[in-house]
Amino acid sequence: MNNPLIIEHEFNAPIDLVWRAITEKELMEKWYFDLSGFKPEVGYKFHFEGGEENKRYMHLCEVLEVVPLKKLKYSWKYEGYTGISFVTFELAAAGEKTTLKLIHEGLESFTNPDFKRENFVGGWKYLMHESLKEFVENGKALRYW
Repeated sequence: MNNPLIIEHEFNAPIDLVWRAITEKELMEKWYFDLSGFKPEVGYKFHFEGGEENKRYMHLCEVLEVVPLKKLKYSWKYEGYTGISFVTFELAAAGEKTTLKLIHEGLESFTNPDFKRENFVGGWKYLMHESLKEFVENGKALRYW
């Protein structure tokens, strides 16, 4: 059963700034993870480490779809573990504001108990409602704009 995790947030920031924040490595690392690299190009593979301090997991990702200023989609799996999921960011402008809809599909394919849905819910809520919000709305991203 596919039950995607969907989180929406409206940012008080222009769409081009939010797009840059989710597609430029230097900006992504300010609110997301320390990435091996990143390019918004189909087929581009990247990885990053995440998890708790004493339990780290290597995330393996590949960019699958890019529609500038509208959509970014990539695969998300874990090195050494079964399962694959897909993360999609959909953006829409509303004047000087931007609505971002995050969709994370395939979570049920993970069998490791550390990869439970509620862990993703908490992680994505923090990243969208706090970390990215703080970055694009409170002047931190403006120095890169």
